[in-house]
Amino acid sequence: MRTTIRFNVENPKTIKQQLLQWSSLFEEAVYLDSNNHKSKYTSYDAILAVDGFTSIKTDDFDAFTRLEEFVTTTKDWLFGYLSYDVKNSVERLSSKNHEELEFPKVYFFQPKKLWLLKDDVLEAHYLPMVDDEIEEDFERISSMTFSENLQHNDIKIKLRTTKDDYFDKVGKVLEHIHRGDIYEANLCQEFYAEAKIDPLQTFKNLNRISEPPFATYMRLFDNYMMSASPERYLKKDGHTIISQPIKGTARRSKVKAEDEQLKHKLATDPKERSENIMIVDLVRNDLSQTATKGSVKVEELCKIYTFEQVHQMISTVTSQVTENTSAIDILRTTFPMGSMTGAPKVSAMKIIENLEDAKRGLYSGALGYFTPEADFDFSVVIRSILYNERKQYISYSVGGAITAQSIIENEYEECLIKAKAMREALLNSTTN
Repeated sequence: MRTTIRFNVENPKTIKQQLLQWSSLFEEAVYLDSNNHKSKYTSYDAILAVDGFTSIKTDDFDAFTRLEEFVTTTKDWLFGYLSYDVKNSVERLSSKNHEELEFPKVYFFQPKKLWLLKDDVLEAHYLPMVDDEIEEDFERISSMTFSENLQHNDIKIKLRTTKDDYFDKVGKVLEHIHRGDIYEANLCQEFYAEAKIDPLQTFKNLNRISEPPFATYMRLFDNYMMSASPERYLKKDGHTIISQPIKGTARRSKVKAEDEQLKHKLATDPKERSENIMIVDLVRNDLSQTATKGSVKVEELCKIYTFEQVHQMISTVTSQVTENTSAIDILRTTFPMGSMTGAPKVSAMKIIENLEDAKRGLYSGALGYFTPEADFDFSVVIRSILYNERKQYISYSVGGAITAQSIIENEYEECLIKAKAMREALLNSTTN
């Protein structure tokens, strides 16, 4: 049983920065920030979990079985991730592409110290062995100072896949589509660098540029993730399950009239709507495996959401489950998310595995948390920088949905639009 104490805070924006700065004192930390994106599905404005008491780290084939044991025996808050390669424990698939990051496939930890921010109330949820430290920690957090390092970083970013090779790979995906093997595939490519960076500052840069609803800073010893994800994979809130797949991207313009035109063009683009609807159908089918009869509903279809860097087309699909439905079963029957695979899902995963040059790893996996009641909330790991500090290896990947209507040059341009924020965050620069 955790000890809970509530504190009123005068400036929630400042306390967020102080919580983030305080997290740097710990080797296990997950910081989540909604950046004031309010919706009926937003539970907290920010969350910080630090200092693991127990944890699970596995590359085992039966990853979901081990995770279910951990969730059911702990019955507490758990924070961590499922990498994309957990797909191999769901279907008869493999991941043999080049890899440098070396993150475990699954990592979750039970934090000794947890902070939840909602509006101007900050709650501390501490395990008994550290609950006498709450007041002292709050005072230390409140006194944390933070600064921005605006020095330009000289990092040479490389492409794992050349432009010509990418064009060739999209062409091969289109061949599969025209043959009827699949009708959509999400093809991704890796950008990488070998350099030493300041992960906390890099996250600050990325979050300032993008201000997404699922910003995440994660440190698990030598492994870091700095994420500006705009996409929710899956949330369980009591008996309600929420999925919000993204398909469809357009750049922003600083000229208001042009920006509105770009937004309208995205909303009415037949190709973008088609690929979004394909994934909505896939999500509906996935959710139906655990849903009560007739409860799967499309609450929003192809709605345009505007972020700092891009406009996105997002749909919202919900379902209802019974009280006895396993949280892990809900994840197992929907993972990986259709927006990062294509459809039919298994066929698409086999094709993209053969075409992509890098193992996805944590990229296009899911990161989030479980509550003591086995509710959960996970974002899709996209628009994210991954960093192995021991190897000084930096990686970020981007991708897009290929359909029969795809124009290869446009698909490549979309990848560059998505990569722009990560590049700027790493170089500590802003381009027009």
